[in-house]
Amino acid sequence: MPGTEQLEIETKYDVDDSVILPALHELPGVASVAQPVELDLEAVYYDTADLDLAANKVTLRRRTGGEDDGWHVKFPVSSGERLEVHHPLGRSVRSVPIAVVRTVRVHARDHALVPVVSLRTRRIVHRLLDADGAVLAEVADDSVTATVEGGEPESWREWEVELVSGDKQLLEDAGELLRSAGARPASGPSKLARALGKRVPSTVDWTLPKKPRTSDVFRAYAAAQVQAIHERDPEVRRDVPDSIHKFRVATRRLRSALATYRPVIDREAGDELRAELKWLAGELGVARDAEVQREHFAAEVAEQPVELVIGRVAGRIDDHLRRVYKDGRAGALAALESERYFRLLDALDELIAKPPVTGDDRKASKQIDDILGHDRKRMRKAVKRSQAAETVAGQDHELHEVRKAAKRLRYAAESAVPVLGDEASALAARAEEVQEILGEHQDSVVSRELLHQLALEVFADGGNPFTFGRLHAAEEIRGNTSRDAFYKLWPTLGF
Repeated sequence: MPGTEQLEIETKYDVDDSVILPALHELPGVASVAQPVELDLEAVYYDTADLDLAANKVTLRRRTGGEDDGWHVKFPVSSGERLEVHHPLGRSVRSVPIAVVRTVRVHARDHALVPVVSLRTRRIVHRLLDADGAVLAEVADDSVTATVEGGEPESWREWEVELVSGDKQLLEDAGELLRSAGARPASGPSKLARALGKRVPSTVDWTLPKKPRTSDVFRAYAAAQVQAIHERDPEVRRDVPDSIHKFRVATRRLRSALATYRPVIDREAGDELRAELKWLAGELGVARDAEVQREHFAAEVAEQPVELVIGRVAGRIDDHLRRVYKDGRAGALAALESERYFRLLDALDELIAKPPVTGDDRKASKQIDDILGHDRKRMRKAVKRSQAAETVAGQDHELHEVRKAAKRLRYAAESAVPVLGDEASALAARAEEVQEILGEHQDSVVSRELLHQLALEVFADGGNPFTFGRLHAAEEIRGNTSRDAFYKLWPTLGF
C-alpha cells in the first residue's frame, strides 16, 4: 500500500519540568482549547550503522500508541517544515518493510537499517480551536525518555507546536507565548537528533569562495545537481508528478558539467561518471518521453476535425504510450534498486567531497571564458554540419546534435553565473532559446517515427490509417517550422 503524505510545520521548545503551560486560549484567533488528550507513545528509530539518514536530516521510525500509529519517514523541506510519509504498521516489527526502505534508498543504499534509538513519550495534546471548532494547531507537552542502542536512557521535557489549519502567524504568536512562560528554542531539530547528539556524522559545510578557482565553480554546480538527485529519488519512487523529468535533468546537468570542466577535472574519472549518468538518464528517459508524448498527442488529436478522425486514434496512441510509460517506470524503479545505482551514488558523494582536480586549475575569472568558449565552438561546428547535410535525415540528426550542444552551453553558462553574473545569464538564455526551438524539431522527429509505426499496425489489422498519416504530416510541418525558425534565429544570436 502506498504511503500517505503531509507537510509538517512545527516548532519545538525545551522546557524545565517545573514550568507550567500558559493559557493557550489567549492566543489571537483561538476561540477555545479542547480537553487535553494524554497519550503514551513508543517509537523505534531506524538508520544505517553509519547513521546515513540522520546525517541527511531524514528520520525513519515505527511508532505506536498514538492516533497515527505506523511507519513514518520525514524529509527536510525548509526551516521548520518537513514532509512526512506515513505507512501502515503491517506485520513487520523488527525489520523495516521494503516499501518503507525504498523511500530512503538514496541515503541508505544497500546498507541494512537497524534500530538506533528507542523513545518513550508521555504526551499531553492541547488542540487549539477556532470559533467553528476547527483545529488550528496542536500544542504537545512531551516528557521524553530516549535510549540509544547500547547507551543509557536520557530524559527531557519539550513543547511542540504543530500547525493543522492555522497560519504561520499563529505559530509565531504561540512561540512568543511559550518563551514568555520559560521555554527555550529546542537544542535540536528533532527528538532523534537530540538523542543521537554528536554521534551524527558531520557534513562538509563548504561554500563557494569569493574568489573561486575554476574547480570551485564546478564543485558548487555539481553539488547542486547531486543534491537534486537526492531530493528527486524519493519523489520518483512515490510517483510525484514531474519527478522523473527533474531527476533526469539533474543527471544531464551533472554529466554536461563533467564534460565542460574537463580542463580542470580528471578526464578519466569524469568520463566514467558520465557513462554511468548516461545509463541512469536512459533508464529514466523511457517513462518521461512517453509522458510527454501522451500529453502532446492528446491535444493534437483533439484539435482534428471530427470527420477526419477515422477509427480509435486517440485511444490507440494513448494505449501504446501508457504501456511504454508503465514498462519504462518499472525499468526506472528497478534501476534505482540496483547495486550499480548505489555505487554511482557513492561515487557522486566522493566527487563532491573530493573533486579529482587536475593541475590546470586556475582562477575562475581568468579561465572561465575559455571553458565557455570551447562549448560555444562545439555548437558552431554542429550548426555548420547541419547546414552541410545532404539529406533530410542527416540534417535532422545534426540538428539534434546542435540541440545537445546548446544544452551543454546553457548548463555551462548557468554554472558560470557566480563568476560572470549577467553576462553568463544572458548567454544561458540564448542557448536555452536554441534548445527549445530545436526541442520542438526533435519531438516532431520522434513523433513521426511513432505515428509511422502505429499506422503500419493499424493497416496490418485491417484498419484505416488515414488519420495517422494526417498527424504525421502535421508533425512534419512542425519540424519544418522549427528548423526554419532556428536558421532564421541563428545569425542573430552572436555565438
